[in-house]
Amino acid sequence: MKIAAAQLTCTPADVRANVAQATDLAARARAQGAELVVFPELALTGYELDALAADPGLWTAADDPRLDPLRSAGIATAVNVALPTEGPRPALATLVHDADGAHVTTYAKQHLYEHEQEVFERGECDGRFELGGIRFSLGVCFDNHFPELPGRGAADGCRVHLASSLYGTGDGIHERATVYPGIAREHGLYVVLANHVGPAGRWTGCGRSALWAPGGALLAEADDRTPSVVTASVATASV
Repeated sequence: MKIAAAQLTCTPADVRANVAQATDLAARARAQGAELVVFPELALTGYELDALAADPGLWTAADDPRLDPLRSAGIATAVNVALPTEGPRPALATLVHDADGAHVTTYAKQHLYEHEQEVFERGECDGRFELGGIRFSLGVCFDNHFPELPGRGAADGCRVHLASSLYGTGDGIHERATVYPGIAREHGLYVVLANHVGPAGRWTGCGRSALWAPGGALLAEADDRTPSVVTASVATASV
């Protein structure tokens, strides 16, 4: 299976504009032969925490009609959003849809980073799904700094770990380049990182969305300035 990691510069607090951009990137991924494309953290709004706290209209459920263009792109998607909950705060969650647009699973971020704790409800359960005979685990940005999370996925038979994230210039450059190949080495997983590029709320995304093989070898990497997708092939089992 070929998987794509997407990176984009979001339009702040504009779900429809970001869905349009994500749909274009999904089409590019599909044209490159990918069956699944992964997007960065809060890809449909940008990392705009004040706006998300103030306006529930920016929250996005799995069946939100604003997602229809992306669900119709003919490729499976993992897109991270502010997800409505039964309480007053959203979850910071990744929605997975298959290539036919059907909802597959939802994963809510368990390890909220600093100021996120004031805006979002914390998730309680790990995220898993299967596609094309491959089992996947899910993590969102700071989640991936806790090795027990992808470790549980590997123990549960997962082959690929998907990470929707935001790493900025500065310390984020080093974190991005060490945390994710570290997961691949420690747990024997393929790792797919989707990152922001350019302005993202209080940060400037450093890009370089990438895919690593089990053992930590880099398979593909985007640049640090261009909205784009990069793709690599994943084996269904160890050879």
